[in-house]
Amino acid sequence: MVFEIWVTFLLAICVVSLSPGAGAVAAMSTGLNFGFPAALWTLAGLQCALILQVCLVALGLGIILNTSMIIFEIIKYLGILYLVFLAAQNWFITPRSLENQQQPTQAYNAHKLFIKAMLINLSNPKAIIFMLAVLPQFIQLQDPLLTQYLVMILTMISVDLLVMGAYATFAYRVLNLLKKPSHQTLLNRSFSCMFLLAASALFWFEPSST
Repeated sequence: MVFEIWVTFLLAICVVSLSPGAGAVAAMSTGLNFGFPAALWTLAGLQCALILQVCLVALGLGIILNTSMIIFEIIKYLGILYLVFLAAQNWFITPRSLENQQQPTQAYNAHKLFIKAMLINLSNPKAIIFMLAVLPQFIQLQDPLLTQYLVMILTMISVDLLVMGAYATFAYRVLNLLKKPSHQTLLNRSFSCMFLLAASALFWFEPSST
């Protein structure tokens, strides 16, 4: 990939990653409730889903999703339902007293965090359609396609890891200020509202708007 094209692609990905979405909310929620080490499993799940999405687009399945309204609507509403489920889950999280604690001690299941993060990204057809619309603009047909897709994947993962890691770190640092359970409840319910906003955005999203 030509350096100038890669720089343009990098800037585009930075803008997209910095825009808070369901993935960012998931990273912050995990960082808040379980600490930064646990958030690494969420980041890993988000990135695995990202790789799968790029592979789907590279194989042309994104075109099917973009042209078949039935498939699009099924995945779209599954994604909406899952985001609503996450909103309800965060709303009813039981707060814990942190008066004598500096680190989160709540147990977590790494496998569940990983799968949860993957489902968040995979159940969002908007991401695949975005890639379908954006990635081809940076592809040079005269050069090896596999190499270009690998460069794109590595660039996207690197940027997304930095951004999502920053979101998780922010939530983890905020933990020190949440000494009262009422503060935790307020923040967790704020995450619930963010998940609902993400679900609303997905509800109004149409392929033609990409």
